[in-house]
Amino acid sequence: DVPKATESRGDSDGPRRGSLCDRHCAIINVQGDFSDLGCHLHRPCVPPGRSAMGLAGHGAPGGSHTPCHPLISPAAMSPPSCCQQHSEEVCESCVVKTTLTAENAVEANKLSNNYKFGFKKWKSHVTARPWEDRSEIVKELYSDLNVIRGSGGSTVTCGNILYLLLFGWWLSLLYVLVAALMFLTIVGAPYGQLCWDLAGYFLWPFGKVIQKVEVPKSHRALGACEAGAGESSALLGGPVPHRWRLQCWLDAGYWQHAGTVVWLCLGYPALALAHGLACVTAWLLIVLIPVAKLSARAATRVLLLPPEQVLVRRLRMTEVPLEGEVILCCYRAVNPYYYKYAVDGINVFAVNLLPLVLVTLVLGYVDSHNHLTSSSVKFTLALLSIMPLSYYIGMAIASISAQSNFAVGAVVNATFGSITELTFYITALIKGSREGNRCYAEIVKSALTGTLVGCVLLVPGLCMVIGGIRHQEQRFNSRSAGVGSALLFLSVGGVFAPTLFSKVYGKLVCGECHNVTQNPLGHYLCHNCHFDLMDNNGTLYYSHVQPLVYTVSLLLPAAYLIGLFFTLKTHSHIYDIHISDCHMPGHHHSAVVHWSRWRALVILLLSTLCMSACADLATEHISPILTNSTISQYFIGVTVLAMVPELPEIVNGIQFALQNNLSLSIEIGNCIAVQVCMLQIPILVLFTIFYPTNFTLVFSDLHVYASMFSVVLMNYIFMDGKCDYFQGTVLVMVYFILLAVYFFAPSPSGC
Repeated sequence: DVPKATESRGDSDGPRRGSLCDRHCAIINVQGDFSDLGCHLHRPCVPPGRSAMGLAGHGAPGGSHTPCHPLISPAAMSPPSCCQQHSEEVCESCVVKTTLTAENAVEANKLSNNYKFGFKKWKSHVTARPWEDRSEIVKELYSDLNVIRGSGGSTVTCGNILYLLLFGWWLSLLYVLVAALMFLTIVGAPYGQLCWDLAGYFLWPFGKVIQKVEVPKSHRALGACEAGAGESSALLGGPVPHRWRLQCWLDAGYWQHAGTVVWLCLGYPALALAHGLACVTAWLLIVLIPVAKLSARAATRVLLLPPEQVLVRRLRMTEVPLEGEVILCCYRAVNPYYYKYAVDGINVFAVNLLPLVLVTLVLGYVDSHNHLTSSSVKFTLALLSIMPLSYYIGMAIASISAQSNFAVGAVVNATFGSITELTFYITALIKGSREGNRCYAEIVKSALTGTLVGCVLLVPGLCMVIGGIRHQEQRFNSRSAGVGSALLFLSVGGVFAPTLFSKVYGKLVCGECHNVTQNPLGHYLCHNCHFDLMDNNGTLYYSHVQPLVYTVSLLLPAAYLIGLFFTLKTHSHIYDIHISDCHMPGHHHSAVVHWSRWRALVILLLSTLCMSACADLATEHISPILTNSTISQYFIGVTVLAMVPELPEIVNGIQFALQNNLSLSIEIGNCIAVQVCMLQIPILVLFTIFYPTNFTLVFSDLHVYASMFSVVLMNYIFMDGKCDYFQGTVLVMVYFILLAVYFFAPSPSGC
């Protein structure tokens, strides 16, 4: 019920804002960050017809709105005056709160341990969703191809025609050839008839059905076959198939018959290989996974049945067979919703990219002299392999956090959250130190800057644009974003403090100068100028710059810890996320975890090792690209090396934005940017103490200006706590303008 307005606001036991607003906040439970709150759009507090729900996909997959706990009565939804009377109190206090729903205790623990300020947000679903709670679209993805529909409409679709062009014609031709071969062997004639029937089926399998039927005993003897030649089938109501009559001339023992041996030696291997090729190809294309299921079922079930038990027939529009086991029945070859498909909790894209990791490692370490592939191909494969490994690392972190307490989850998140980037940076610095090449250190600085700029501009910009297409205006937690912006200002100032110090006190050294006026006192035109910190045996660097770098590297992690203590302990209401349970009415399910803690730990360690190997291969084969490419090394660093490892984070942010939960989308970008400055860079500085490299915390002017401008612009956009697709477009366009600047910039000195 709605709290009464007569309740005293000066109650000493209540919070400062008064009990009325707090009780409003307690009963309002809307999706995401209260973007549909009626206070801002002059509508009732909760729009009629909308159920209390949390993140889309947790309650009912496929976007269906499943009612959770009914927190607001109809009487509270009808009066339009509630927001008019208390809009200031409700909006100011409630808008900063986010309500997420969890299906079970394990998911709630994952949300509670991971969706914290300063931690990376892993959106992986760590438990299996109950089958009856899923949408019909998702159920169709996981169903076997043995369901007969009463009326499926026309089977002539673009996807089915695509199947005919890619698979149907050559599979049918192969079946015809195998049928001819089986007929030539005489003893394999029943299999020849089976292949002839299947040739027509696989040419166009849509609207047809393959059934397993039981052969009547009267047809198993020769005399009975002759007597029953004119009989009708009780199952089909028609004449006995000719294939049964051919089988009658053979011995009754099926597996002992010579025809089976001929079939398994001559016919089945070729067809199984063809179906395997079709299955793998269709699976990799994802939208053609029904074709993969079709081929797998044919190779493992249909072709291993006795030929007299396999019946191929065409279904009429209103016919539903009542007898006989249905083995295959397919209506569509293409289903665009298969991007949601998961295997043991792993998204199908990550499953398909896993073989890429194996190919990358084999080619990288076996073909070390580039006999099979070039360095550019190996570099590309190693970089692409980082994406699925990042997904597996995130899935493992989420699984461990969901089944552990907050301390364990925080340690695992902080330890392995940045392992992808740090692995690449450290291997690049080691290689540059061994070769005495400063270019690797510059590439690492470019990647750090590119990650910072991309997570400040591109990630929130894309989320605003894509989320703004579905939602006219989105609101987010401006106070939490303000804390992130303050940390970003602090971190950027600290990271670039040694650079500014070197600009003020360093000595400008130029590589080449020309007298323009032919006068010794005239103007000079100089090239390749930079501030030298190693003048007088490096007195300036070792006595002033290096101590400043170490001081900053100690202060930045301390500021990060203070920010965590501020948002998680003393001022947790600023970043307020409520975790509530959401269950289907009448259903109570125990959580079934995809990965146990030990399995997740093993996968986490293996993924980290593979990540290290791929990073080593990427740094090993990047040198030819840097030396032979006409593109600036700055551009390669801020784009490819910086943003490819962050693609899973960008996808997570977009999914949050589509669910009208922009606070988490913005927090993803802020978290990565803050961790780059306050964790990753200090770790790299600490690494250089124990393993001397060419890495110094002195950046080029372009990096300084781009980073500072990005942080200022982001802070300006996030000031009012609301956004639309236009503001997101501004952020994205500024990001691409900076990319154009990096593209046309000359390569850094030493590269």
